[in-house]
Amino acid sequence: MIVDVPKKMESRGGAGVNEAARKAVQVFFLLLFIVLLYMGHIQMWLAVFVTSAALAMVWGRFYCGWICPINTVTEAATGKIKKPGFRNIPMPALFKSPFFRYTILLIFIGMFVFIKVSGKAWPVLPVMFLIGVAVSLIFSEKIWHRYLCPFGTILSLTGGKSRRFLSIDVHRCSRCGICAGVCPGEAVLDAEEGYRVEKKECLQCGECIRNCPKEAISF
Repeated sequence: MIVDVPKKMESRGGAGVNEAARKAVQVFFLLLFIVLLYMGHIQMWLAVFVTSAALAMVWGRFYCGWICPINTVTEAATGKIKKPGFRNIPMPALFKSPFFRYTILLIFIGMFVFIKVSGKAWPVLPVMFLIGVAVSLIFSEKIWHRYLCPFGTILSLTGGKSRRFLSIDVHRCSRCGICAGVCPGEAVLDAEEGYRVEKKECLQCGECIRNCPKEAISF
């Protein structure tokens, strides 16, 4: 059973995730993204992502929950716009297809190869930023994080090897389903033995930790 609860249902401090520090890091990297965009050096952002993708094999998908400017703006926007009772447009079934997900990734990579070969300056990252925010507001942030974001697809490959990940104590868990309801990456799965976190899809945002009434989730 998954309980549909509004984002930011409550704040419990979240053992293992310092929310104040996370917000500060998010703001810093959002400003860096804006500065690079303004200066015409937005392609340098790829260095930030590539470094994060490599480190994801140790620390998981911290890029998504701590660095990604799309997620930073989406979190702020959804907190203001999506009030309790808000309903997103249902997700098209096509989006859930692995074929669709990896096709988007191939197109994304192909664009950068074309830019490198042709020398043309296409605004791929700014456009992706706008699409990511728009999709998250019109549909659900879960769709972007889990199925559409090409960065997320790459990070799911390296993040699946992470040595640091969230675990749910099945002895303390009441199986209320709140963690699954608030997870923006649909990383919390309801298995036969109890809820568990799929580390390759976990955004390291700490939403499940902060909202767990039994404090059963930790790194």
